[in-house]
Amino acid sequence: MALRTVCAAALRTGTDLGVNNARTFVTTAFLCKRVPPLGPMPNEEIDVKNLASVEKYRSYNRYFRQAAEARNKDVWWKTYRSYVENADPEHGAERVDIGLPYYQPCRTKEVRKRRQVMKENKKNVELERASRLRTFKIPLDQVQETWEKTAGPFHVKRLADHYGVFRDLFPMAYFLPQVTLKVCYSQDNGTHVHYGNQLTPTEAATAPQISFNAEEGSLWTLLLSCPDEHLQDNEAEYIHWLVGNIPGAAVQAGEELCHYLPPFPARGTGFHRYIYVLFKQDGPINFQENIRPSPCQSLVQRTFKTVDFYRKYQDNMTPVGLAFFQCQWDQSVTDTFHNTLNMREPVFEFIRPPVYHPPQVKYPHRQPLRYLDRYRDGKEHAYGIY
Repeated sequence: MALRTVCAAALRTGTDLGVNNARTFVTTAFLCKRVPPLGPMPNEEIDVKNLASVEKYRSYNRYFRQAAEARNKDVWWKTYRSYVENADPEHGAERVDIGLPYYQPCRTKEVRKRRQVMKENKKNVELERASRLRTFKIPLDQVQETWEKTAGPFHVKRLADHYGVFRDLFPMAYFLPQVTLKVCYSQDNGTHVHYGNQLTPTEAATAPQISFNAEEGSLWTLLLSCPDEHLQDNEAEYIHWLVGNIPGAAVQAGEELCHYLPPFPARGTGFHRYIYVLFKQDGPINFQENIRPSPCQSLVQRTFKTVDFYRKYQDNMTPVGLAFFQCQWDQSVTDTFHNTLNMREPVFEFIRPPVYHPPQVKYPHRQPLRYLDRYRDGKEHAYGIY
């Protein structure tokens, strides 16, 4: 019996070996018969055996120039860019600048002015003494003003790209916010809107104070919209405030097309973006089609799209200012849904009910020693100390 088992195992091993050899031979024959490439392969002209003869780049600019030429050169094989462009035709497409043209100041004048300031500071005895005694104070207001005039608009644009503001409000477009828009909800608490800071719906319950630098006789339009708040359409927005034909910087004197509505981010939906956009008008605009009833308490009437609004009046207005903040649910949102919007509050998270405990008995029989901990007031518990 043992001899028969050994012979069968040897026979089976020999058969499997023959099958494996045959499979290996077929695979080798198939690999040897390769199809020639449809065109020249990359770096085919380089002689690998004589690398010393290869021309050196000698500088980074020359290398960068040749790399850019090689990237833009048409090739016969499929690249990752071609796969992405076939899946998303708008991938890599250039966005349109819909803002005011930016005039770059003369670099020579800036350097000359900076050298003059440095020369005057070195001659200032009081400034030298304050620096030596470590009592010198930097005027932050001047620093803020200089930042707003130089690198501020570019930093704000970068933040807006990071938070997806242009992507959701102006698809395939952007603008450089050259007018600094200052929004303050409370002078006492210093609740200001910057560029993505977090506020609560309670802090933004009333209309804020708006200020910006405006020329005399100019007209402006102020818009407050939320692209994350719509309850039925992901592509639509809810308009919270719209004021048009603002003379100068007096927002109170403008034509209020839609009165202010406090933020109402639904419970369980996380942070929402609330975006202020300032438009500069070329002249008076008739906004009769965009006037909402006052007070406007219907979410259907507040459904809005910023890009459609801009396309309608793009010949007469240009976006120039931007500010936005983030907000999530708090208790005041429930009051806004019930009393202002007159509707039930939508909840998108599970509200766990409190743990049920039977009524407390005066003489608990056969209960653990920590029985009374269930009914005492306070958050500290004495579990496990007995």
